[in-house]
Amino acid sequence: MIKNILDAIERFETIVIHRHERPDPDAIGSQLGLAQVIREQYPSKNVYAVGEAEPSLAFLGEMDVISDEQYTGALVIVCDTANTERISDQRYDQGAALIKIDHHPNDEPYGDIVWVETTYSSTSEMIVELIVQGQKLGYALSSESALLLYAGIVGDTGRFRYSNTSADTLKRTSLLVEQRFDQNAFYSELHKKDLKMTRLQGYVLQHFEIKEGHLGIMRLTKDILKQFDVTSNESSQLVNTFSDVEGLKAWVFFVEEEDKIRVRLRSKGPVINTIATQHGGGGHPMASGATAYSWEETEEIIEKLLKACRA
Repeated sequence: MIKNILDAIERFETIVIHRHERPDPDAIGSQLGLAQVIREQYPSKNVYAVGEAEPSLAFLGEMDVISDEQYTGALVIVCDTANTERISDQRYDQGAALIKIDHHPNDEPYGDIVWVETTYSSTSEMIVELIVQGQKLGYALSSESALLLYAGIVGDTGRFRYSNTSADTLKRTSLLVEQRFDQNAFYSELHKKDLKMTRLQGYVLQHFEIKEGHLGIMRLTKDILKQFDVTSNESSQLVNTFSDVEGLKAWVFFVEEEDKIRVRLRSKGPVINTIATQHGGGGHPMASGATAYSWEETEEIIEKLLKACRA
């Protein structure tokens, strides 16, 4: 599969790389990291990374703005996106060929080439392996591409604390660290919070709820977000705010938007992606997202989470 991807990259002169909406560090890191690697390997190719901007991750790089015409005859690669509905910039199907690279369960195997490996910690780690296998063709890491891929791995492994951190993950990460980028500067940017986010974090710590000693619950209404001048997307930075509370097995953030309620699910053991799937979402067994359309539906999700914690 990797050989097929490398062959496709070799054939096409224009390559457009997408990722999922509301990007996290792995989405941005794998997308921009792959783009950087291809640009360094093939300086004459036209390589673009597209999608909506995410201000909290702008320090990693900026998105390109391209016309519909630039998709003509292009290779499109979608990173870190399980289903087509979540692809940022829905022009992903306007190219000549489509590749899916992802580490989520392959519930929707779209594309002409589908490389999905759930054993990897992140899509960024998959891109590192692609580079390793492409070394015989001249592929190499630079400090710029290594930083981007490192950001993605750090994000999806929770700084190497989650159970998806394998020995292979650390081996591949070591290849990135060898490129001598500034890790201190990276972590300073990653964990930087402005005053409004710091105040909202304090509100979360004061108001989250614990049910049956094992399930953490936080509800952020539109009024609360307005009070702190924080967007729904920005609030995602706080999903692990109370994750270290003793006895906690799983936790959920409900974030109200204009026409729906964003559901962010996390776990230390109970499988939660099956619950997310029942509510229009999905993801990893221990980290998933879903959507609710009423506060009554959020109560259903809470009951399902409690049942999973009891089990």
